[in-house]
Amino acid sequence: MEHITYTIGPGEWICTVTDLQEWFRCRFQHQALSILRFFEEQNYITYSLLGKNRLVKFKISDWPKDNTVLEYNYPCKKDTGFFFFPIAKVHELIGIGKCSEMDVILDLWIHAVYNDSSVLGSDSGPIVYYRDNTGNPLTSFNELGERWSLSKASVSRLLKKLEEKEYITLISFTGKHGSVIYLNNYLSVMFNISDVMIDKEEIAMKMQLPIHVPEEITIEDSASVSVSETVTDSQITVTKNDSCVPDSHMKFIVQKVAELLDSQGIPCCHCSKTRYILSPLSACKDIFNTFTLNIICPYGNAAYRFELSVSPGDESAQKMPAVAEPSALKGGE
Repeated sequence: MEHITYTIGPGEWICTVTDLQEWFRCRFQHQALSILRFFEEQNYITYSLLGKNRLVKFKISDWPKDNTVLEYNYPCKKDTGFFFFPIAKVHELIGIGKCSEMDVILDLWIHAVYNDSSVLGSDSGPIVYYRDNTGNPLTSFNELGERWSLSKASVSRLLKKLEEKEYITLISFTGKHGSVIYLNNYLSVMFNISDVMIDKEEIAMKMQLPIHVPEEITIEDSASVSVSETVTDSQITVTKNDSCVPDSHMKFIVQKVAELLDSQGIPCCHCSKTRYILSPLSACKDIFNTFTLNIICPYGNAAYRFELSVSPGDESAQKMPAVAEPSALKGGE
């Protein structure tokens, strides 16, 4: 740089002070350098000014000790490299005070977990997990606000902004269940492999939690109408079988199941074009009947498949159509 050769090693970088201003979003150079001084005081880095104070050379402290899973015998590639930062030091930084957007992104990124059998939902994509030994990645805006020293409203705005910029996929569950956060570009950056698409409904079903479905995705503004009223007989097909349950009662059961699925956040049940096909898996007239319920999207592709077990109620309920218990419902996409 500037006709001068500088030795750069593992965990070591060189850039202009102007670069620092851009990275740190500082208006003046002395502000960017003050951040470097703070990092050096915290023993995170060491740095020096070169080239009449126009260049900065800095090195991550304890780089070889903290990064033992990669090869560190060659320099980081300019503009494409990525370095790991010890989680303990991230916790120190996050705990210092009010977090900036960049602090939040660092915190999310450093806590991403992928395909870990001990972490729920990590098999679907890189999920943010704060390693609390529960294996459950669910968190709340209140918890994140305390972690980042931000208000709940600020956390909501920030996460919404990151989602709009497609940095994250945020899945919020109804009630007090909380939210989960997936990182959209984690795999391509970390491992140079294709990123995965996160299906919110699939995640909700895996975690057995109801997903919040915005009103704008409901079909024909029918969200305020009971699903059992919108699902008509023309949408339901019951294949011929020897079941002791009449077809008319089976259609009633499908309507009730659709209502249950709608409460779990599946918007297909509000679409007037959705088809429901009920087929027997087994039949034992005196005990119970097992069926497969396929919910077909308007384009003809199977969207969901469930296993439905129907058992007779007590004598007082014999005059009413049999209704499947929610616990008997198993499903998958």
